[in-house]
Amino acid sequence: MSKKGRTAEKSSGILEVNGLTLDLNKRLVTGDNGVHHLTLMECRLLKTFMTYPGRVMSRKFLMRKVWKTEYLGDTRTLEVHVCWIRKKTEKDTRNPRYIKTVRGTSYRFEVGGR
Repeated sequence: MSKKGRTAEKSSGILEVNGLTLDLNKRLVTGDNGVHHLTLMECRLLKTFMTYPGRVMSRKFLMRKVWKTEYLGDTRTLEVHVCWIRKKTEKDTRNPRYIKTVRGTSYRFEVGGR
């Protein structure tokens, strides 16, 4: 089991952070909201968040890391993917526990409780 606020990646391709488990091989996320299958891009985005817990990640960083692009003319795809992940991981998407929006910057994967 991972320590609070730390990413633990097991050799089996499993990430655990803050009560959320991501199976990279099966693209399954398990948490308070049950077990859900992720698309490839959802999985890549959630893996990025879980790899850098507590770190504020700019849209530019996320677009480069997940979509492998420098183009920032439209980051709506990022916002939509975050929304989809929240629907699969959060009990209350209006008050997210895991992926927090940092006003004017981007997003942060929460490492503590609410």
